[in-house]
Amino acid sequence: MTKPRAPSPRHVAVWDIGKTNAKLAVVGMARMSEIGVRTLPNRVLREGPYPHYDIAGLWAFLLDGLTELQAEHGIDAISITTHGASLVLLDGAGALACPVLDYEHDGPDALAAAYDAIRPDFALTGSPRLPMGLNAGAQLHWLLETQPGLRARLARVVTYPQYWSGLLTGSFGCEYTSLGCHTDLWQPREGTFSPLAAALGLEGKMAPLAHAGDVAGRLLPRIAARTGIAPETPVLSGIHDSNASLLPHLKTLPQPFAVVSTGTWVISMAVGGAQVPLDPARDLLINVNALGGATPSARFMGGREYEMLKPETGPYSERDLRAVLARKAMLLPSVETASGPFPGSHGAWTEALSPGEKSVALAFYLGLMTAECLSLTGAEGPVVVEGPFARNALLLDMLAAATGRVVLCSNSATGTSIGAALLAVKETPPSALRAHEPTSDPAALADYAAAWRAALAPEPTNGSFPRHTNG
Repeated sequence: MTKPRAPSPRHVAVWDIGKTNAKLAVVGMARMSEIGVRTLPNRVLREGPYPHYDIAGLWAFLLDGLTELQAEHGIDAISITTHGASLVLLDGAGALACPVLDYEHDGPDALAAAYDAIRPDFALTGSPRLPMGLNAGAQLHWLLETQPGLRARLARVVTYPQYWSGLLTGSFGCEYTSLGCHTDLWQPREGTFSPLAAALGLEGKMAPLAHAGDVAGRLLPRIAARTGIAPETPVLSGIHDSNASLLPHLKTLPQPFAVVSTGTWVISMAVGGAQVPLDPARDLLINVNALGGATPSARFMGGREYEMLKPETGPYSERDLRAVLARKAMLLPSVETASGPFPGSHGAWTEALSPGEKSVALAFYLGLMTAECLSLTGAEGPVVVEGPFARNALLLDMLAAATGRVVLCSNSATGTSIGAALLAVKETPPSALRAHEPTSDPAALADYAAAWRAALAPEPTNGSFPRHTNG
C-alpha cells in the first residue's frame, strides 16, 4: 500500500459503520461538510451459528448508495471508518471463512478461563479484559475453538475497515488504529503484534499492516462499472471510528487537549495530558491514534444508555432544571453495567422524578460520566466533543462545570465522517470548533457534580435497572 499522491479530491465518499447504524456520506472538502447522506440500521442476524452482522445487506446498501451519490455529486475518493472490536476471517478465495461475529455476543465468555491463560498482560497491550467479544482476541479464540473446520479454512485475518476497503479494491490489510482498539493483539508502545497472535496460531495469517491514510488500491473494474465511479478513484485503507474523530484535532490543535467521540460508545481520548496509571478494571485502555501514537482512553456506552432511558423522559422546563439542581435529584451509574468506569454497578434514580426532570438528570449523568472518564485518563486542556452529544446543551453545561475546562463543540453532526474524509487529503484545514457557552448556573452545577461524586461510594439498591443485553 502507498500513501495517496493524487490531487486533493473535492468529494470524498465515507462508508461509516457504527454499532447501531451504518452511513454512507459524501463530504464536500471545500467546506468540510456532508452534502449527501444515506443511512441504514446495522442489523445483527440471529440465524446461523451465532449472532453476526448482515454483511451482505451492508454491501448491497453500499453499492446502491455509491451509485446514487456518484450520480448526484460525483465521487473523487472513498474512505472507510468502522466501529472497533471486529475482525474478519477470510478463506483462501477471499470469501468469509465464517460470519462476522457481533461483539456483544456472550459466547466468548464460556471460554474465558482458557483465553485468560494465553492473553497478554495489560501492561504490554494497554488492552483491558472486557466481557463478551469486546476483546477481538477473545473472539478469535472462541471462533477457532468452537467452529468446525475454521482453522483449516482460515487464510487471513483482516481488521474491519480494511475488509471493506478490500472488497472495493481486492487488497485486504490490518491497520494500526483498529489493532490498537482493545484487541489484545497489539503492543501500542512497541508498534508490533503481541504474543497472542502466535498463541492463537495466527503467525503468517494476519493481513499486511497498513496506515489509515494509505491507499488500499483503485476500484475493482466490476465495482467501477456497477457504481459509475471512475476506476482510477483511490480507496483509502480506513480507520477506527473514534480515531477518525480524533484525527483532525490531532493535526491542528496544540497539546494538551482531549476529544470525546460520542455515539453508541462515548470514547474520551487524552492527548498530551498528565501521565497517570490506567486502571483496566474501569474500562481504561491505550488506543493507537492515526499517527501511530499511544493515546490513553476511557469509554462507556453513553449513547446506548441514553436510548435505554429515553422512553422515561420528556421535554424539560426551567422549573425542571431548577428542581433537579435544588434537590440534587440524580441518576447514578451505571445503566449499561458491563462496561464503563463503574462496571457492575447498577444505576438508579435517587428519587422519583417527572419525565422532564429525568431529561435533565440524564443529561447531567452523561456529562458527569464523561468527566469521570476524562479524569481517569489524565486529560488536560480543552475538551472537544464530537457527534450527537455536542448538541446536548445540558450535558455540555455539566461537562464544563465538572471538569473546570473549556468545552469545544464540532460543527459536524458526526466527527467520524469528516475525520475519515481527511485521510484523502494532504493538508488538514483548521478544526471548525465553537466554544460552548453554559446557560445554567455554574456554581449550582459544580455543587451538583460534587454531590454526584460523593454519592458514588454506596451501591444503589432501589430503582436499579436490569442489565441490557444484545446477545
